[in-house]
Amino acid sequence: MKQKLTLIIIMMIVLASLAACTGKGQEPAQQEQQETEQNQPKVNLPTKDRAGNEITIPEEINKIISISPSNTEMIVEMGYGDKLVAVDKYSGDIEGIPENIPFFDIMNPDVEQLVALEPDIIYATGMSMSDGNDPFKPIKDLGITVAYIPTSDSIEGIYDDIIFIADSLKVSDKGQNLVNNMKEKINEFKEFSSTIETKKTVYFEIAGAPKIYSFGSGVFLNEMIEIIGAENILADQEKWIAVSEEIVVAANPDVILTNVDYIENAVEQIKNRNGWEDVTAIKNNDVYYIDRDASSLSNHNIVTALDQMAQAIYPEIYKK
Repeated sequence: MKQKLTLIIIMMIVLASLAACTGKGQEPAQQEQQETEQNQPKVNLPTKDRAGNEITIPEEINKIISISPSNTEMIVEMGYGDKLVAVDKYSGDIEGIPENIPFFDIMNPDVEQLVALEPDIIYATGMSMSDGNDPFKPIKDLGITVAYIPTSDSIEGIYDDIIFIADSLKVSDKGQNLVNNMKEKINEFKEFSSTIETKKTVYFEIAGAPKIYSFGSGVFLNEMIEIIGAENILADQEKWIAVSEEIVVAANPDVILTNVDYIENAVEQIKNRNGWEDVTAIKNNDVYYIDRDASSLSNHNIVTALDQMAQAIYPEIYKK
């Protein structure tokens, strides 16, 4: 009896130890996620999305759909990439998303397939409503939370987008740390740019010939040019704009940047345009490619584009 009682006691101690180590049978990843959420300060979940629509964020989020590459990158950065069950087709090459998940069209997502995935929340983009219709209305009518995050025009707006996603996922600290890191990096650029006396002029092309597009003020890319200490030749105009070649040539920019990646060697194409040979940027060979995603997706990765832009415009000031 004494041996049997001893064996029972040993088994009880072992079982108690296992339960303590595994969180009562939970997988290590589940235990870690639970501890992360428990360690987070209590968050008041957002009651409105970034478009101003009233929403109800689920208390528990295990299945996420992201219909925007900008949102997808932020979700992955927050540590929730493994919760993604579907993304838009432009998010397909983002590191950190699960393999073999379905892709959806931003403008015309398959509602039935989305519902079949039983998501807890869908993060959508304002682009989905560009034609005036809400493709996610049937999903919202079923009680599934859809949070719209329109493309932010300003860096301050990007900060708010990050905080919104972080708060909705109950990882507010991660969101605030991400914003703080961005602000610290941007302030470093501002310190350097404050010493620049003669500012260079810049033309940034976001769509190539024959239909050329760029941007004026009221766009985060224009803010980035100013942060570096340069001037956008189109700053007197507003938002995203179609541009004639004559306007660019007449403005005679010191530096030309482009993030066009659908044209083979967009930099060389710009350098060899007829009538552009006397533009200062062309004569001095100051035409540069800036990473497309970093410069076009409104999220934390704009600091990567900011660094590339600074190196291209003022290589003598922003040394690596």
